[in-house]
Amino acid sequence: MSPPTTTKHYVVSKIGSLDNLTLKESPIQPLKTNEVLVRVRAVSLNYRDVVVAKGLYGGSDLIIQENLVPCSDYSGEIALVGEDAQGKWELGDRVCCNFAQMHVDEDAALEPNAAVKTMSGGPVQGVLSQYVICPAEGLERIPDHLSFEEASTLPGAGLTAYNALIGPNPVKAGDHVLIQGTGGVSIFGLQFAVASGATVIATSSSDEKLQVASKLGAKHLINYKTTPNWEEAVKEITKGRGVDHVIEVGGPGTLIKSLQSLKHSGWIHMVGFLAQGDDTSVIGPIILKAAQLRGILFGSVKQFKDMLRLISAHGLHPVVDKVFPFDEALQAFRHLESQTHIGKVVIKVD
Repeated sequence: MSPPTTTKHYVVSKIGSLDNLTLKESPIQPLKTNEVLVRVRAVSLNYRDVVVAKGLYGGSDLIIQENLVPCSDYSGEIALVGEDAQGKWELGDRVCCNFAQMHVDEDAALEPNAAVKTMSGGPVQGVLSQYVICPAEGLERIPDHLSFEEASTLPGAGLTAYNALIGPNPVKAGDHVLIQGTGGVSIFGLQFAVASGATVIATSSSDEKLQVASKLGAKHLINYKTTPNWEEAVKEITKGRGVDHVIEVGGPGTLIKSLQSLKHSGWIHMVGFLAQGDDTSVIGPIILKAAQLRGILFGSVKQFKDMLRLISAHGLHPVVDKVFPFDEALQAFRHLESQTHIGKVVIKVD
């Protein structure tokens, strides 16, 4: 069977609105010797994909402003192998590619260009396509027990949560971990924390979503709508000590309360900015808590490989909220934008 010569893919014709998402067909470029062609089977969405398309992303100077192929996270099968990649990859291998394709080493400080300038969905063209080209060293094999839809969630949300909790100061049995909400990164953080023997405190505005968190192993549940001073509830749960780790996805709207929930020398893993707010009075609490605020920029290929070993060892399954067909990509983006989901939103690519 001859390799494909064209691919259907989505582009954001002009950055600024989700309504600019358009389906196109383009020729597939010839492979370099160190590259492989992947037939995409599933693409999962991150909140970053929404804010990039709407022109609200902080690193907008790195984003292609016209005809950007969105999205960064996918799974698929090897369809063609470049000369130098033969022997490492074979046709039909089930794979997914790291979010930052050439961030191979886990120390991002040593590879600033690799960590930032090879991020799919901006500045590198993204993966919402039937076929994509990826450097051979950026790929990892999918655990056998995962479907393509589940595996597509791993490069962004999965690896971000893994990098946060199993990074330079790994979560350990007996720790308390605070997760905010039930989005992709938070749910993965819950699963990794439970697998590590930690006690998880979950917050959400929905009792229904908190029950899902409970089924996944969260021991303490806080509805921040009915308990607006949730930091006080956290301190009560931990008997005044505070939590060891916070997966901080709210940003300016929740950071102060996260600091007040933290133990001395605890870690806040800065991931997102879902909660609005303009309170900048954080310097005092950061100093007084000796807090370790650590910005999380996804993770390396090495960390990706280690995460897959953990997932395989525990038989973990990512939580997929809803799967949309390829021709309903805009509906998938709108569903993610609504923040009514639990876990990940996935687009199936036929």
